[in-house]
Amino acid sequence: MPRIVITGLGVVSPIGNSIDTFRAGLFSGHGGIGTLSFPFRGQEVIFPAAVVKDFKIEDYIDAKKTPMLDRYAQFAVGAAVQAFRDSGLVLTEESASKMAVITGTGAGGQNTLEESYYKLLDPAGSGRVHPFTIPRLMVNAGSSQISMALGITGPGFTVASACASAIHAMGVTLSMLRSGLIDAAITGGAEACLTFGTLKGWEALRVMAPDVCRPFSAGRAGMVLGEGAAMFVLETEEKAKARGAKIYAEFAGFGMSSDAKDITTPDVTGAARAIANCLRDAGIAPEQVDYINAHGTGTRINDATETQAVKLALGAHARKIALSSSKSLFGHALGAAGALEMLATVLAVREDTAPPTINYQSPDPECDLDCVPNEARMMPITVALNNSFAFGGLNASVAVRKAG
Repeated sequence: MPRIVITGLGVVSPIGNSIDTFRAGLFSGHGGIGTLSFPFRGQEVIFPAAVVKDFKIEDYIDAKKTPMLDRYAQFAVGAAVQAFRDSGLVLTEESASKMAVITGTGAGGQNTLEESYYKLLDPAGSGRVHPFTIPRLMVNAGSSQISMALGITGPGFTVASACASAIHAMGVTLSMLRSGLIDAAITGGAEACLTFGTLKGWEALRVMAPDVCRPFSAGRAGMVLGEGAAMFVLETEEKAKARGAKIYAEFAGFGMSSDAKDITTPDVTGAARAIANCLRDAGIAPEQVDYINAHGTGTRINDATETQAVKLALGAHARKIALSSSKSLFGHALGAAGALEMLATVLAVREDTAPPTINYQSPDPECDLDCVPNEARMMPITVALNNSFAFGGLNASVAVRKAG
């Protein structure tokens, strides 16, 4: 099979809206988790949240088009335009038809949906919804708006599988590139659902932290929701080298599995199976893995289950790797989580530095792997994995290898 490489990067995130600012926040351990407040029945309701700040969609598309885009689609387009510009690709009519846009999201246009409910159901609402409500809220809006912004006329679609959406989208893209169905692609994930209704829904599940996210730490109290997008340009190594493109890393492998057991509770064997499938697809032995960017949500059950899954998949070598959770820095971006964490993984491989798990307080016997507590670590990283384990028992893992 042809080797697939990453030649363009783009990001919109709570720790930075460019690769340089994201990299600085990632390795310095400067997190983006703060608070978000909403008026409700005469009082302010406050949630911990990782919010994107200072993002301007007008930097990426004509300002006249912005009313057509929900916040999530704006993030998707912003990150995609960055990645496309970074790649140096120049499209012709023929090459545009052989390039795909395949992205992931968990919820789509939630801001549009909630605004519409308010206008219709609240006594103070106008009773009329935005004329572009449907084009704004549909889950495929992000991939469609990217294709229009960049003039990409090849395959375009969206994958929605909760927290595994972005990794599933990237895995499908990898397969299409290997098969020769496409020559290049923009892929990744986007999410923007820090709305009052969504936050209250997650709060009702009793998995939300009251302050910050402390993955793998004793005393961890849950997850913190985030938002953002990360996008990548993928192409075959042969074509990338032929045009003199810079290559960030090789997208070496992809694995997935389904637990088929419970809608919310993770399963050790299912997660381990996805990791093992990824290693097999990449032709990588467990002993070759240097670093894992974990799903690491900060919930008691998830972190302990992922620790066991990594041990099951990697055996004794699990204790020799570095494993960290970037959700401690920029929260859990749901359908975009895997994309933001893929970006962290690519940068870790490129710069031989494991990002930290910040907010770590003390060891938990159930999470006894090396989670790179609180400070980034310079170390050789040739092979890294990135895990996403979603509600519905949907597991995915990807492998990144240093460019040759």
